[in-house]
Amino acid sequence: MNIDIIAIGDIKEKYLKDAIKEYDKRIKPYSSLNIIELPESKLPNNPSPADINSAMQKEGEKILEKINPRAYVIALCIEGKQLSSEAFSGSIQNITIEGYSEIAFIIGGSNGLSNEVKQRANHKLSFSKMTFPHQLMRVILMEQIYRAFRIMRNEPYHK
Repeated sequence: MNIDIIAIGDIKEKYLKDAIKEYDKRIKPYSSLNIIELPESKLPNNPSPADINSAMQKEGEKILEKINPRAYVIALCIEGKQLSSEAFSGSIQNITIEGYSEIAFIIGGSNGLSNEVKQRANHKLSFSKMTFPHQLMRVILMEQIYRAFRIMRNEPYHK
């Protein structure tokens, strides 16, 4: 299995970089993992709704260019379906049973994802009704991917 995490914005905080590095190391025995960072669109100080929409469109175009056409795409968005860790693990397992060898998780920028990216997604996933910083979301996603593999293999970790 190959996993791509396509994310808008880079990680600046050392503690988040350290967590990402740790989960990358933990995931490697189960799957190849590729993190693709794309630049966040610049906005003026007081952006209009049109400015925000334009930025999301530009980011969406960059995201769509990076998605492997054969990948199963999971967009992280607040209107997505919420799953337990067990159900998330089962979903990943089912995706592989369906014949996909690559999963692309999409994390948008601070303004979210364009409609085109959401339409390309095979599944929309929400981790909570709460909003999380997109940099922190990368860590949360990686932890859940690691947990999912541990659950699939009945290995200790999940409680």
